Amino acid sequence: MIPVAEFKQFTEQQPAFKVLKPWWDVLAEYLTVAMLMIGVFGCTLQVTQDKIICLPSHEPRENVSEAPCQELLPRGVSEQIGGLREVSGLKNNLDLQQYSFINQLCYETALHWYAKYFPYLVVIHTLIFMVCTSFWFKFPGTSSKIEHFISILSKCFDSPWTTRALSEVSGENHKGPVAASGKGAATGTSVAATAAAAAAAATTTHAAGSGPGKTGEGEKEREKVLVEPEKVVTEPPAVTLLDKKEGEQAKALFEKVKKFRVHVEEGDILHRMYIRQTVLKVCKFLGILIYNLVYVEKIRFLVACRVETSEVTGYANFCCNHTKAHLFSKLAFCYICFVCAYGLTCLYTLYWLFHRPLKEYSFRSVREETGMNDIPDVKNDFAFMLHLIDQYDSLYSKRFAVFLSEVSESRLKQLNLNHEWTPEKLRQKLQRNARGRLELALCMLPGLPDTVFELSEVEALRLEAVGDITFPPGLSQLVHLQELSLLHSPARLPFSSQIFLRDRLKVIRVKCEELREVPLWVFGLRGLEELHLEGLFPPELARAATLESLRELKQLKVLSLRSNAGKVPASVTDVAGHLQRLSLHNDGARLLALNSLKKLTVLRELELVACGLERIPHAVFSLGALQELDLKDNHLRSIEEILSFQHCRKLITLRLWHNQIAYVPEHVRKLRSLEQLFLAYNKLETLPSQLGLCTGLRLLDVSHNGLRCLPPELGLLQNLQHLDASYNALQLLPDELFFCRKLRTLLLDYNQLSHLSPHVAALGTLSRLGLKGNRLEALPEELGNCGSLKKAGLLVEEVVYQGLPADVREKLEGE
Repeated sequence: MIPVAEFKQFTEQQPAFKVLKPWWDVLAEYLTVAMLMIGVFGCTLQVTQDKIICLPSHEPRENVSEAPCQELLPRGVSEQIGGLREVSGLKNNLDLQQYSFINQLCYETALHWYAKYFPYLVVIHTLIFMVCTSFWFKFPGTSSKIEHFISILSKCFDSPWTTRALSEVSGENHKGPVAASGKGAATGTSVAATAAAAAAAATTTHAAGSGPGKTGEGEKEREKVLVEPEKVVTEPPAVTLLDKKEGEQAKALFEKVKKFRVHVEEGDILHRMYIRQTVLKVCKFLGILIYNLVYVEKIRFLVACRVETSEVTGYANFCCNHTKAHLFSKLAFCYICFVCAYGLTCLYTLYWLFHRPLKEYSFRSVREETGMNDIPDVKNDFAFMLHLIDQYDSLYSKRFAVFLSEVSESRLKQLNLNHEWTPEKLRQKLQRNARGRLELALCMLPGLPDTVFELSEVEALRLEAVGDITFPPGLSQLVHLQELSLLHSPARLPFSSQIFLRDRLKVIRVKCEELREVPLWVFGLRGLEELHLEGLFPPELARAATLESLRELKQLKVLSLRSNAGKVPASVTDVAGHLQRLSLHNDGARLLALNSLKKLTVLRELELVACGLERIPHAVFSLGALQELDLKDNHLRSIEEILSFQHCRKLITLRLWHNQIAYVPEHVRKLRSLEQLFLAYNKLETLPSQLGLCTGLRLLDVSHNGLRCLPPELGLLQNLQHLDASYNALQLLPDELFFCRKLRTLLLDYNQLSHLSPHVAALGTLSRLGLKGNRLEALPEELGNCGSLKKAGLLVEEVVYQGLPADVREKLEGE
């Protein structure tokens, strides 16, 4: 006999798998348990009591086909055993051992195998049914997915965040009507809202688990509503805040659900395996049912037995009684009934599989109930498992949907952010920026903490690599906010917040991958004075350089655009009447069409950096109000057009650095109003003598070139205060250079100077002198007469400095 304990592993699977067992699978399990009990009971009877009792017929030694046993049948039994005739009892001389021998022999030879092994067949078939039912849970191709899904599902179901999210949704759904109610109806509406919120809390409490503690909390919540109906409650029930550990666990669950969804939605192996399993069960059911119906009649109460034992017993024909035939017959019919019921469940399963769209699952009802409109519909194996779960309990899908919602995930991130970034911690990050504004800089956060809006003293907000941002209504608390930087931080701004920032924000910086990602609300900030945009135009728009209209920016004075535009954006002309500074940094992409610059009549500063220019654009010469021009990092080789700058009568700063300029034309003398000239990082070997006629020059930078000498005419620059000629090949300085009595900075580092003229003493205002990297062996004693020069401003090797007389060094080191 097989003990019942050995079948426990077949009848009791892991409780977690129950969520993937619809009612028909559960019913099938109960049926298999009942069939197994029939088999075990039959086996027990057969092992302990099953036997056959035989009597010899009245015609010994006769070769008849069947024993005359018809009259021995009980009343009401219609079993036929061929042509039997009525006989009377006969006395024979067989002893007990001979009867026992005949009984065993007839049991083995005359009794049909189905009657003998029926209980064992029931056990074997039932075990096969059990294996078929659980086959897809153990199959290598499906078991890992199922176990992973159930593991995630159970964690999502029991997560405190699920309960909190659903409770907040319930609260939001009921908060509106309560708030809208008048004072007269406040009580009734509040009680209704409280009851609804309590029901939601009870549902989520039930969903969170079935332990006694959690059930008790739900009962208390319901009792509170029923016992105190007169108490006005205008808010949903309070939910305990998540601690850091619970928040991290919920974040990890969101990531697991995302990865699992991507992995499972790619195929439908679970759906196909379940179909195969069901088809296998149907085939098995049909086979078992047919052969049981065929052989069930072989279980007979009377059995005719013919054995060749006449030499031993004197008889060859016997009439035998199968003692358990009636009971086995009833068990067989009962077993067939259970098999039929099992088969009907299998047929219904096939109907369900082929007449339902199981490869798609819609959360429409959940979205309508919870208000989480971003819960996506799922497909393939993911959808199939959710359909199975709904047959068990639809609450699982509802709670699981929380982790498919991006809104829910953003709420969790927001909650964690608010806990991590307290107002006190944020105030420690406040510091003054280059403009002197009190700035709060946040970098690489998953979102924007709500606590930021409690810092009303913030004047500048810098967000770098911060996740999707939606500014809440609390933005209006930042009453001193004037500057906003969004660096790879996409942000959405509600209309109410747009109104708040429209006239208040003065400076905004936006940096993104493509300029079409710049939020549209930026171009509606009519109080904006500075707009800095950085990003690339898509390939199809690079030549057109399409930018949103700037027409609303009535106060815009500074526009900075770093991109790959093929021409100046046409929308720049929208602000031509008041734009004072324009900066175009093209990252090396060639800027061709510049004619629209002529319309910028009040432009004071223009930067065309890394725009691939080979000549100074003619459109620049039409800018009569231009004061500063920067053509850094282009491909300028010739600047013959410099004569045309005489039309820019207000031009005081010209930056031509980081180019390939080989010479400066003589008509540079026409730029008499020029005050700053930057020619560093070029290929100059000489400077024209006419440069000395630019009498307005205050700063001249010719560093990082190949100059071998400086023209003596530089001594005519009586207003020159800063001269940088470092990193050249100068071997000698003209004495006339020291006629520039207003020189404050003279940088001659890394040249080939072998000595310094004593005339340096004439530079009484000199406060910084760079002489490092030359061939100097000594310095003139006259350095001591440079009253403004101190040791800190004298940049020279220590050995050369120590060669100065002690009294000179004392003067240089004195206060």
